[in-house]
Amino acid sequence: MYRKVAFAPEEYYHLYNRGVDKRIIFTSSSDYARFLKMMYVCNSIKSVRFEEFKDVNFSYIEKGESLVDIGAYCLMPNHFHLLVREKDDGGITTFMKKLLTGYSMYFNKKYQRTGALFQGRFQAEHAGEDTYLNYLFSYIHLNPVKYLIKDKKFDLAKENIKKFKYSSYLDYMGVVREEACILNRDNFPEYFSSNLDFNDFINEWIEFEKNYTTD
Repeated sequence: MYRKVAFAPEEYYHLYNRGVDKRIIFTSSSDYARFLKMMYVCNSIKSVRFEEFKDVNFSYIEKGESLVDIGAYCLMPNHFHLLVREKDDGGITTFMKKLLTGYSMYFNKKYQRTGALFQGRFQAEHAGEDTYLNYLFSYIHLNPVKYLIKDKKFDLAKENIKKFKYSSYLDYMGVVREEACILNRDNFPEYFSSNLDFNDFINEWIEFEKNYTTD
């Protein structure tokens, strides 16, 4: 099937997909943990058997050169968002095929189901403009609290986002955790000079929504 967005090396892309019929794709903390580790393990030019690493700390996994650079991500109950940079031709396609096929097989086996888990192939948008690429760091990380922003609970949104574990928000805030190795921030623009700078950036977007949300 023809894809409207053509991937090219050294370009940035917003990748996303949801469960088929908007179904839940992460039903437990172990599902989230599985997908996160697969994001790391599957991002390799080598053929890797995940079962060899499922109980291994990220820092002990030897996976070789990566297929893509990951700059941000967020996993929600029925969908996910990734911000990536293509490294070489075919890198994004190979990475996403390994990740989504592997996770679908795990999910179907665990929950004794058959058929597609995701709603068709993953969606992609080219982040070719610097303003859009910068915006994606707020859009992706604010996903867990969008419902609070919509309900005009802005202060609660600022607090709750700090508690969400299944995005790269905590890594940008300087929290030390093993999932940090999923990211390769060096190949993305340095929009945030410090953890405080990133925190201000997120809060500014929440304030923007506050000022432009009408009754």
